[in-house]
Amino acid sequence: MANIKSQKKRILTSEKARQRNNSVKSELKTAIRAVTTALDSSDKDAAAAALQTASRKLDKAVSKGVLHKNNAANRKSAISKKVNAL
Repeated sequence: MANIKSQKKRILTSEKARQRNNSVKSELKTAIRAVTTALDSSDKDAAAAALQTASRKLDKAVSKGVLHKNNAANRKSAISKKVNAL
């Protein structure tokens, strides 16, 4: 455990950030899973709607600093390719 006051504060803030990041990542996984589920059921409209939601969540994750922009772009590209191939 840290002895320095500022380090104790930093531990608290980094824990909050960790929990926030985990929450955002979990939402992302759920959104991408919704796209995959729609693809499995061959539902073009649902897949397109889920793709739009997932893209927004990926962009928000980038703006919050949870994901790198290239990582998000790569994920968006991969799921949009699958949706367009449907």
